[in-house]
Parts: sequence; C-alpha cells; structure tokens
Amino acid sequence: MSETFDLAVIGLGAMGSAALSFAAARGVKAIGIEAHYPAHALSSSHGDSRLIRLGYFEDPSYVPLLQRAYENWRTLEARLRADILTVTGVLQIGSPDSKIVSGTRASCDLHGLAHEILDPEAMARRYAAFVLDEDEIGLLDPQGGYIRPEAAVMGYLKLAAEDGAALHFGEKVTAIEPDDAGVTVVSDTGRYRAKKVIVATGAWVAELVPQLVPHAVPIRQVVAWYQPQDGFVAQPQRMPCFIRDDREGGSFFGFPAIGIDGVKIGRHAHFREPIDPKLPNPPVNDTDTALLDDFARRRLPLAAWQRARATTCRYTMLPSEDFLLDYMPGASNVVVSSACSGHGFKFTSVIGEILSDLALDGGSRLPTGLFSFERHFGAGTAG
Repeated sequence: MSETFDLAVIGLGAMGSAALSFAAARGVKAIGIEAHYPAHALSSSHGDSRLIRLGYFEDPSYVPLLQRAYENWRTLEARLRADILTVTGVLQIGSPDSKIVSGTRASCDLHGLAHEILDPEAMARRYAAFVLDEDEIGLLDPQGGYIRPEAAVMGYLKLAAEDGAALHFGEKVTAIEPDDAGVTVVSDTGRYRAKKVIVATGAWVAELVPQLVPHAVPIRQVVAWYQPQDGFVAQPQRMPCFIRDDREGGSFFGFPAIGIDGVKIGRHAHFREPIDPKLPNPPVNDTDTALLDDFARRRLPLAAWQRARATTCRYTMLPSEDFLLDYMPGASNVVVSSACSGHGFKFTSVIGEILSDLALDGGSRLPTGLFSFERHFGAGTAG
C-alpha cells in the first residue's frame, strides 16, 4: 500500500521548496519530490543573485505581494540566521516615458513608495558606473537589492526537513491521478497518496499539467560576468542593481560586483529561444556574448570591462508573463504553480505561502486575482 500524506509538493526549486516549508511549519504530513538535486543547473533557481524591487513597473498590483515577500524573506533570514536579501537599491534607467521608468514611477506613486529621480548629471556624480544618454534618467528604488537564490532554496529545504517534511531527491514524478478522495502520485520509483498536491516543476510543468502544453514555454537565458576596469565604481555601495531600457535593444538587468566573477549582466528573455526542457541547456555562443559585450561596452564601460564567464539557464514563460497560481482545471485538490516568467524569484517567499494556503485552506488572503487559469486562458479553463 502506498504511503499517504496530507500534501505532496512536486518540484523543489524556488516555489516548491518554499511551499513545502510553509506547509511543514503548519504541522501537516508533507512530502517533497524532486527529479534532480537542490538548485541544480537545469533549474531557474541558481546563479548567485536575483533582483528584488518594490516599485514594480510590470503591474502595480504586484506591490502588496512584494511587501509581504520582504517580510517573509526577513523571517527566513531570522530563522536560518543567514543573509538572504541584501539591499543595494535598484536603479531603473531609461527615457522618462519608457515602460521601465514610467511604470515604476506609477507604481511608486500609487503605493506611496520611496523613490528618487536622477538626471544624467546626478547619475554621473553618484553612480559613475552608468553611461546615460541626454534624454535618459535614473529612478532609484532605495529598498531594492538582490537575493541569493541557492541560499534561499537550501534554506527552505532545511526548514522543511526540520519541521518534519520528507524530502525525496533524484525521483521523477511521471503522473498525478486526482480523484474525489485525493491524488495518487506516481514516480519512477514508487506511488504515494496525498490529500492535496502542489505542482511546481518549472520548465517541466506541462508534463504534469496538460492544459499548459501550448503555453508554458521554456526558453534559453544567458548571463555573463565582467571584471571591472575600475573596481571602485562597481562596488555595491556605489553601483546599485539595475534594470535598463536599451530602446530597440530590449531591457537589460545587472548586479554590482558581489562575487569574485564581478558584475553580472543579462537581457530579459535574451533571444526568446524555445528549448526542450528534457535536454541540457544549449551552450553559450558568440552571438550571445556579442550581445552582452556590446551592452557592457556602451552602458557600463568602467564597471563591466572584461568578460570573465558566461552561462545559460532557463525561463519558463507564459504568454502574459504574469504568474499562474491556481487549481488545476477540474481538480481542486491539485494546485499549479508556474510563477516565474523571468521575474518571479523575488516573490518566492510569498508564493510559497500562497501555494501552501491554496492547498491546505482552499484559498489565500493574499491577492492572487492576476494569476488564475481563467484570466490567462479564458473561462473554459476554470476549475
């Protein structure tokens, strides 16, 4: 007879590890099942750093979730006695009417968030790393910064285990079979019964949630690290994390020199190149590095002088680039998370709470209206 749990979490990357930790802290009998190992190289939960910011240009309705996320990150740090979130400020750079700048400003104004507008002269005085055009400005979100993704994932897994959750690594779930009494979880090594299931398998989510097959598209992402020409200007005290509208070149993000490899740079969604999640990430090529090297040369000549290394990871994009946090259509005992679209990691600490609440309580007090199947794909997909 298969072992029975109150909750099974499938996928122990960022969102799954956090959800398992929140559920285990409530005393439920929970199991987490991961096909690989923690923070593995095919996940979207590795790479030293992830941005976090409060003034959210994508949609102001994300801000209350971010405010809760900050609280939860600090709670995680206190329990682990470790640093997870570091505040450097985040600069949004572009023309005043660009989506990145105007959207951030609108979000800050709506929610009364602290921010500062800097013209090119003020930017040059304070932040010598950045080269601006005459018609560009910087908008500083002073509460922004970065999160250490590996530390966050490992921290949530540690707490989940301490609170009694079972952790299974190197075990691939091949099917979930919901019925009126619960869900049968079938893996390549066993079978389990659970009252509720959370599916948080990142790039592989469509394998268990067929409604997402045409929609949840894994794409290849490339980031590179650069040694500075002037190490002084690239220090976190003098170079905030940033997001930059590069006009027809797209939007770029970056981090100061917070490790030995130097300044980290990437372009959001890179070339939007779909990949097969079952295969290793395609290697970095000359076209990738030419794109990032050109941005570094034009926009960060002192801070990003010589490329030290580059690597690939993956985003899993939904068409709207909003998150999906909802019950599987036709199965109210299965909660589905596709919660990144290239901007989700900062929300891990609050999405874990939401997923746990959806599974264990049948709903969440936190705002999740943006993230339903119905809103993404139409009324016919509602559960």
